[in-house]
Amino acid sequence: MTTSLAEGSATLVNDFSIEVATVNGSGSQTANNVLMRTIFQMGVPVSGKNLFPSNIAGLPTWFQIRASAKGYVARKHDIDLMICMNPETAKEDVAKLKPGAICIFDEPLKLDSLRTDLIWYPVPFQKLVTASCPEPKLHKLIKNMIYVGVAAQLLGLDMAEAKSAITKQLKGKAKAAELNHVAAQAGYDWAAANMPEQHRLKIVRDDKTRGQIMLDGNSACALGAIFAGVTVVGWYPITPASTVVEYLIDYADELRKDPVTGRPTVAIVQMEDELASAGVILAAGWAGARSMTSTAGPGISLMSEFIGLGYFVEAPAVFVNVQRTGPSTGLPTRTQQGDIELCAKASHGDTHHVCLYPANMEECFRFTYDAFDLAERLQTPIFLMTDLDLGMQNWASKPFTFPGKPFDRGKVLGEKELAELKDWGRYKDLDGDAICARTLPGTPGGKGAYFTRGTGHNEYAYYSEKPDDWTKLVDRLRRKLETAKSLVPRPVVDGEDRRGILAFGSSDPAVFEARDLLRAAGKETSYLRLRAFPFTAEVDAWLEAREVVYVVEQNRDGQMTALLRDFYPQHAMRFRKVLHYDGTALNAQTLVDQISGYEK
Repeated sequence: MTTSLAEGSATLVNDFSIEVATVNGSGSQTANNVLMRTIFQMGVPVSGKNLFPSNIAGLPTWFQIRASAKGYVARKHDIDLMICMNPETAKEDVAKLKPGAICIFDEPLKLDSLRTDLIWYPVPFQKLVTASCPEPKLHKLIKNMIYVGVAAQLLGLDMAEAKSAITKQLKGKAKAAELNHVAAQAGYDWAAANMPEQHRLKIVRDDKTRGQIMLDGNSACALGAIFAGVTVVGWYPITPASTVVEYLIDYADELRKDPVTGRPTVAIVQMEDELASAGVILAAGWAGARSMTSTAGPGISLMSEFIGLGYFVEAPAVFVNVQRTGPSTGLPTRTQQGDIELCAKASHGDTHHVCLYPANMEECFRFTYDAFDLAERLQTPIFLMTDLDLGMQNWASKPFTFPGKPFDRGKVLGEKELAELKDWGRYKDLDGDAICARTLPGTPGGKGAYFTRGTGHNEYAYYSEKPDDWTKLVDRLRRKLETAKSLVPRPVVDGEDRRGILAFGSSDPAVFEARDLLRAAGKETSYLRLRAFPFTAEVDAWLEAREVVYVVEQNRDGQMTALLRDFYPQHAMRFRKVLHYDGTALNAQTLVDQISGYEK
């Protein structure tokens, strides 16, 4: 049965959103990924946003799939097709739909009595799963694949592609794949026989995803670390960062084994807590290993003591921070850019740390790779700043390009240089870039080891409380940030308008779309996407040419705005905060509404 209210509306071809409301732990993630991948395999740009609870099972979960012929991948503000499978949230899910939206729902819920301005499709899911799956204990899991078949028939999806997506999703599980094939086909056949055709939403085969891959940012970061030659990983599990190392373990098992002995060439150790993890990787960096950890905001808070030590004694290490919503435990499975100031200034005292802000899968891969070079070149902790949206959602991407350059180990003295040295100070800046030569324990000749400390020291690493030694030391550490400006990724700039938008990381897709919406309303913008802290000369020049700068960030207090005001007090009055911090992925309409509100 269907309501014909919106049947006269224009058909949305390859340009609409689907939201699936289910229960966590019911197997819906597999079904949702199959639905998304089917659209992807039909050549239509698609993205997925998973809003899931922090418990194991039983609480509501939502998955939004967006098809966009224009390539928009930000979360869409409105939902065009809702699939309601959760009795607990069904009324709320229906209430948020705009008139004319389509709703597929589990028939016993009787949702079609709630509103008369929607297009309704009740489906007897339990009857269909009972008929298609002979094992009752599997009905809960297989039931979700029924709605994949129903949606496929309704939207015009190719069932051959759907079955291919199932096989890929359940790789190596032939029996499970076959059960899901049957369930999806059962949903498709029932819909074809019983559901009136709708003309609001259609997927038509295209070729815009040709040659692309689909993966999440945590996987991309793990690959970047593998190709960067990581040799020591110390970590402690935390959502949403755990899969960085879990992926890395799998990749290392495949790609990082000695061809002769078969033994792994990377040590991955789960520590007792985050503080120990930081200690392990900084000690490894001091000893010459390429080392890293992955964590989230609470982990960075716990690691701060060791991070300050790494900054002060100048030991390299990479910290991948997959940000989540805080403070405290906060919302572990929600996204936020809430650690901007925390990482830029981690530890007590005067510190500034290099932070990299990738905005897509290719940059998650490349910036992780580059972080290891930067850590050794600058002899300091480096932060790779992603978030749950980048880290745990699936994104389409071009295949990654192999970096193809030798590792930059920085100023490391080898056996020959050490043998020739007459006078060496570990903290002597000989060429004015604030970076001193270091040695590695175990260097042949017996001169590689050196002693350093987290207390005050002079150029020779001797303990010192002299005021001149202290100021000279911390001033040099500050000047290291100036050197970093020539090494970090440059910002991406587009447009010359005096009205500017500045954003970073996972906000980029929403800004991309919002600029189109603003342009349609007669408002041109210039856009600068930050890719690193410290801010480079390009940021200086861009800010100088703007009359107003809308700083887009996903936190409550405008943390990046605060950093910009610290470093550019002369431009402080130009900055306008455009904020989003409810834990969901940013959408373009939110930006348009806030920017337009400033200009009324």
